[in-house]
Amino acid sequence: MSSKKPSIFDLYQMKVRGEKIAWLTSYDFPTAQFAQAAGMEMLLVGDSLGMCVYGYNGTVPVTMDQCIVHTEAVRRGAPNCFVVGDMPLGSYQVSDEDAVFNAIRFLKEADVDAIKLEGGVRIASRIRAITDAGVSVIGHIGLTPQSSGQLGGHKAQGRTAETAKMVVEDAIAVQEAGAKMILVEAVPPEVTKYIWETLEIPVLSIGAGPHCDGQLLIVSDLIGQFQAFTPKFVKKYCNVAQLITDAMTAYVKEVKEVSFPDEDKYCYHMVEGEETKFLELMNK
Repeated sequence: MSSKKPSIFDLYQMKVRGEKIAWLTSYDFPTAQFAQAAGMEMLLVGDSLGMCVYGYNGTVPVTMDQCIVHTEAVRRGAPNCFVVGDMPLGSYQVSDEDAVFNAIRFLKEADVDAIKLEGGVRIASRIRAITDAGVSVIGHIGLTPQSSGQLGGHKAQGRTAETAKMVVEDAIAVQEAGAKMILVEAVPPEVTKYIWETLEIPVLSIGAGPHCDGQLLIVSDLIGQFQAFTPKFVKKYCNVAQLITDAMTAYVKEVKEVSFPDEDKYCYHMVEGEETKFLELMNK
């Protein structure tokens, strides 16, 4: 990855060249460092931190303050990545004014390059208001976890002709409202391909197939850290949960056996001759 942070223009040029964008979630400083070193162009500080960091059952309890704190850490860890702040439930649903206020918070307090919010036709005015305020917006359609209750749970969307048409209408509404990019989640690749060929803005996929301008995964899924469930579209590239558990198990065993810490390898010893002086002092 270049030492220069990509701009919206750079990401659009990648689309023109047919070069795929690699996008990953990140919630902390060290993970952001690893992602930047790996060549990631974009990082999303997703409200998925509710499940992956805090152990909530979903994203609903996540607050703006939590998102800001984690986004600040990610920005420090990856100054050369395009960082996106995720607008949590309640930060934009009430009014355009609320949406603009919270989007600007992300910009001022966490130095994001864009914000993401869920929804299509029904939140077009929010996208337009935030864009008019000078903040870049990434739309998110298909499976939208914040409103998954209305969708019948965390289920793929657009699998019938009628629902596919609704997903496409959402995509068009997001572009027309001024969004710079769009994320399509858990939608059949046939539908994503139609969206990709129809829209002018970059189309990114999470569980929506290869016909797009780039892919997003949840880092906790990618590295095998999140254990509660694994969506169909996730590929685990390593099993860090097992590695960590094995390391901790070995540590517990060595503590119980008093084989850790080894006095010669892992301890600081007194300067030669000082122990005798110390004991003499203590015995006075």
